Amino acid sequence: MSHTIMLIQPGPKAETRTYSDYESINECMEGVCKIYEEHLKKQNPNTPAITYDISQLFDFIDQLADLSCLVYQKGTNTYAPYNKDWIKEKIYILLRRQANMPN
Repeated sequence: MSHTIMLIQPGPKAETRTYSDYESINECMEGVCKIYEEHLKKQNPNTPAITYDISQLFDFIDQLADLSCLVYQKGTNTYAPYNKDWIKEKIYILLRRQANMPN
């Protein structure tokens, strides 16, 4: 479990910047998914169940002005930065694992 800080800037203005911190990389990736789900709920307020596929999630990530993660590295006692491509890879792995889990 590596403490992870998500830095996000949805729009072009610096005032839209915010951050969230998580106890693990997986929690952070779930947080990215939740941000997208909230975005979909705002766009479709009268839809009771929202569904999407991973390509739509990745398009959303790509259209964000900035999204990156800082992941704690225990060995050096520092945070290492990771970009959108790394985040998409980690989300892909997380969702693939969830899809393969028995109910």
